[in-house]
Amino acid sequence: MLLHQIKIKNKKKQPRVGRGGKRGTTSGKGQKGQKSRAGRRIRPAIRDYIQRLPKLRGYRNKSIFKKLPVLNVGDLEKLLPGMKVKVLGAGEVKRAFHLVGLPVSKTAKVKIEAAGGSVQ
Repeated sequence: MLLHQIKIKNKKKQPRVGRGGKRGTTSGKGQKGQKSRAGRRIRPAIRDYIQRLPKLRGYRNKSIFKKLPVLNVGDLEKLLPGMKVKVLGAGEVKRAFHLVGLPVSKTAKVKIEAAGGSVQ
């Protein structure tokens, strides 16, 4: 007896679901709808949450330029050391201030220098 002469017995075929046949036209998949279609896949719930978020928001897309809080010349006495603010020209300067590394408007610079202070 040779290999090509051996016959395999009792080999059952698995039923191929979804192709008609003994189970009827729907083949055990119910009637119409998404679940009866081929290649059906349930949409993950997180996908809906992602779509509701506005585009290009988040920590990766923050603006490079930071807006500094604004402080007027009349309120310079309230300024704490080491605080980053932009100084604007509204108000009166009563004493000399020496500002280093702060953005200052033109009118504020004129008023500070007129009172005997300096801006660098």
